[in-house]
Amino acid sequence: MARLPLIDPADAAGDAKSVLEGLPRTLNIFRMMAHAETMIRPALRLGSAILSAQDLGPRERELLILQVAQLEGRAYEWNQHDPIAEGVGVPREQIDALAKGDIASNVFSEAEQALLAFSKEVIENVRVADATFAAARAHFSDREIVEAIFTIGFYMMMARLTEATETDIDPPAGMAVVNSLKRGGGQ
Repeated sequence: MARLPLIDPADAAGDAKSVLEGLPRTLNIFRMMAHAETMIRPALRLGSAILSAQDLGPRERELLILQVAQLEGRAYEWNQHDPIAEGVGVPREQIDALAKGDIASNVFSEAEQALLAFSKEVIENVRVADATFAAARAHFSDREIVEAIFTIGFYMMMARLTEATETDIDPPAGMAVVNSLKRGGGQ
């Protein structure tokens, strides 16, 4: 059971109310975010941009999100993003390798290994070694590298939110939320 009560959309106030009412599915993470009434809309705008408006590909994005979940507290985000990763074409072998933390597995391409090594250093060390940065830059544009950092940081924040508050885990929403963003459902 969550350490803080989940906000019921009917009881929410201000921005939180309009945001919750506009979502295709009111997941518990959003109901927890609603405690920060003035921050939920900007946070979901950033999340929407990450899920729908990056040059970084959706497969690479989901690999990063799953890696954050694996390293930072997997329960909530892993549960939601495992089926999303499959939905955007991440092979089950890669998801399973990430679950074990095996980013050097031959199931990943050279580019994916470089991205995951980069991500691991961002998560664990903040600073990235020159060789690791150069390897990622050999495969990804400057924009994609910065987008990867935004993705990592956002999902680190979400992991901290759900883990610190022990947010109750919802059944996976699958591609519903991602698809709604593609149709303009972002806040």
